[in-house]
Amino acid sequence: MDIIKLNFKVFCCWKRRFKLRMAEPPQELKNVFVNYSHNGTMTIDDLRSFLVRYQGETNATREDAQAIFDSLKHLNIFQRRGLHLEAFVRYLLGDLNIPLSSSLGVHHDMNAPLAHYFIYTGHNSYLTGNQINSACSADPIAKALQRGVRVIELDLWPNSNGKNVEVRHGGALSMTSPVELDKCLVAIKENAFLASEYPVVITFEDHLTPSLQSNVAKLVTKIFGDMLYKTGSEYLTEFPSPECLKRKVLISTKPPKEYLESHRRRERSEEWEAEMDEEEIPEKTEEDYEAQTSKKQEQAEGREHDPDEDEDKTTQEYRHLIAIHAGKTKGELLDWLKDDPRKVRRLSLSEQELENATRKHGSAVVRFTQRNLLRIFPKGTRFDSSNYCPFIGWMHGAQMVAFNMQGHGKHLWAMQGMFKANGGCGYVKKPDFLLDRGPSNEVFNPSEALPVKTVLRVKIYLGEGWHVDFHHADFDRYSPPDFFARVGISGAPADQRMERTLAIEDEWLPVWNQDFGFPLTVPELAVLRIEVLEYDTTKRPDFAGQTCLPVSELKTGIRAVPLHDRKGDKYKHARLLMRFGFETPFCY
Repeated sequence: MDIIKLNFKVFCCWKRRFKLRMAEPPQELKNVFVNYSHNGTMTIDDLRSFLVRYQGETNATREDAQAIFDSLKHLNIFQRRGLHLEAFVRYLLGDLNIPLSSSLGVHHDMNAPLAHYFIYTGHNSYLTGNQINSACSADPIAKALQRGVRVIELDLWPNSNGKNVEVRHGGALSMTSPVELDKCLVAIKENAFLASEYPVVITFEDHLTPSLQSNVAKLVTKIFGDMLYKTGSEYLTEFPSPECLKRKVLISTKPPKEYLESHRRRERSEEWEAEMDEEEIPEKTEEDYEAQTSKKQEQAEGREHDPDEDEDKTTQEYRHLIAIHAGKTKGELLDWLKDDPRKVRRLSLSEQELENATRKHGSAVVRFTQRNLLRIFPKGTRFDSSNYCPFIGWMHGAQMVAFNMQGHGKHLWAMQGMFKANGGCGYVKKPDFLLDRGPSNEVFNPSEALPVKTVLRVKIYLGEGWHVDFHHADFDRYSPPDFFARVGISGAPADQRMERTLAIEDEWLPVWNQDFGFPLTVPELAVLRIEVLEYDTTKRPDFAGQTCLPVSELKTGIRAVPLHDRKGDKYKHARLLMRFGFETPFCY
């Protein structure tokens, strides 16, 4: 690496000059190079031996090693006879040595029913910011699909004159500006299959009159045409597979009759709540708030809702759009989770309802999700578009853990990490233990203690690239940064743990050389979370990059780990050099 000079003003009158050189490789890396080289030079055959024996790439060929040589030829440090130590370290930090295999592509079995997959799912996909007063737009829909999101949610409302349909967030406190439905649908059509060929599901939260439902049916059919999947029968006994639904768009919502019944139940519930003390009133769900707002809006505009009249006028066009029927059955929570062998459906629960269900009926949730789809959405008080821990849902088999994609934070990073698996196609096959049944028809019980299956060993050697991706004063105005790293597991409750390195003072090229061990009871769902921060004695540490990686697809050996910004976009240069390995859990 060329020497780079960075100037820092001190006390507004002096300048401190720091020379940035390539970090000295830790002794462990030097030893690895010595073991796989001869007389200070690593030949193509030596490099292939390193790939097979140390990196665990058992299928590596001489051509693979030659490709690595070719990628380094433009560097002044490259020698024709082979790689010396500096060139070897350059390869280790390069884009050909990342921790997830790009050559694997989609490698899960994609021929099982949809219910057998976790699906990358958005919540209120049209919002650009918070849930109260941010603008609605088709842009976040397009961005979500380009990232691989496969489930888009649209809230459908009559516009101000009641003649057209608009997309906006409802609720008593919402002041979001609407966007036209056709713009959202066109954005979906144009971006649906850029990142993945596997199906896109559009979930409608429907607050429309029958005549507007008919308009929606015509518009959806016109825009999507042959892309639209229609079942040919009112109910499915089993969901189709992602493979047979490639490049198809599916509509999921409550059938009109069930929507009207739920509307009536809410009205009866409101009458009952009026007789209760305030403390006894159960928390409303997202749908309840929006339905109540819809009712008030209709009354204010002089359009009283007549359910019987609506039911008579409901068109078959709208019902025939629905590929995935949604809705709750009559009764209590346990009744909602009953599996009807005659048909499959989608059930939506808030994050609080999920927590309640998993505390009381964990195995029933798992059993329901073996055939049916379960969608989880954020609680209504997340006005800032924050998110919740997705692993509670995933541990119980919930396929559609719906997230606000326009925000950032550790939960969204973990979601992004999970769906880097399986080629980033937006569908991740559930582990077998969530799908299996025992000899007495029993299913997995998430509340039972599980043994440790494996131990993930992680070593953080060093980092580089911040001096290119950041301004020299982004962290400390008067001196180089003091970087430290946090590394840990997001996953099953027993597996969650975070560790941190020491802070390396005044160094753009920190060398930590620290290792950690993480015992895992459910490695299939574990996500390795990595974050780099800059230590500050006077305030919260400054953000310097993050990434999350699915443990199930980690390549062993020494790997270059690119870092991402808060939104999940990859930095061009900032990265870590790390080592990954798995051990038998003898002592756990």
